[in-house]
Amino acid sequence: MLRKPVSNLLLNTAHKSPLLSNSRYGSTKVAVVLSGCGVYDGTEIHEAAAVLSHLTRNNVTPCCFAPDTAQLHVINHLHGEEDKSHKRNVLNESARIARGNIQNLCKLIETQSNFSAVIFPGGFGAAKNLSDYAINGINFSIQPEVEQVMKDFHCAKKPIGLCCISPILAAKLICNVTITLGRNISNGWPHRTAIDDARKLGANVLETDVSEYIFDKKNLVFSTPAFMYDGLFHEIDDGIGAMIKFMLTFSTQKYQN
Repeated sequence: MLRKPVSNLLLNTAHKSPLLSNSRYGSTKVAVVLSGCGVYDGTEIHEAAAVLSHLTRNNVTPCCFAPDTAQLHVINHLHGEEDKSHKRNVLNESARIARGNIQNLCKLIETQSNFSAVIFPGGFGAAKNLSDYAINGINFSIQPEVEQVMKDFHCAKKPIGLCCISPILAAKLICNVTITLGRNISNGWPHRTAIDDARKLGANVLETDVSEYIFDKKNLVFSTPAFMYDGLFHEIDDGIGAMIKFMLTFSTQKYQN
């Protein structure tokens, strides 16, 4: 069996993937905001992968962004314990998901006009790195660049897609927003307390199954439960895919009035 020389293999790892900048995809661009890499301290990887694959499946170019800031902490995902031996950076960790093709979130603020929509996958990073909801509950604050991005897209009447726990960000920022965080029942919904928190913040929270999504027509906010439900991988993928397919049918021009 012929094998590629090890030296060439090592060199190849230094090249950034063309995945997110390749002209094979359509001219429509959607921003995807990541919060690290790994469900317990960053982005839920399977949700991010579902978002990216459903965007490209619909001939849309996804462009990844993340804040250049320290993670709240590092969690050993095998044991579920905090690893205090080192620190990690949200942008650097998010680059693992984006295959190296990612930009500082401040660049999205500068180039918002180039994007048709923005999507936030879930994972505890949304509650630990994009905000401090995991620490301060309903008295939480949102990372300044994240807040600016959400406000800019909302003011521009562009769609905002939210997965898993990330709708809590909209509950904080957008008055009377309608979202879903799944179902408020014990069987299969371990993070259901977020529903009451979002309602305390003034959000209209509708209960849905994992395969469903909610569309707030007034605010152009789309949300789906994803891993708020202790579901199977394909169930989470189906819900995110349905949300994105419907989300992409709406242009900003439809809701200018």
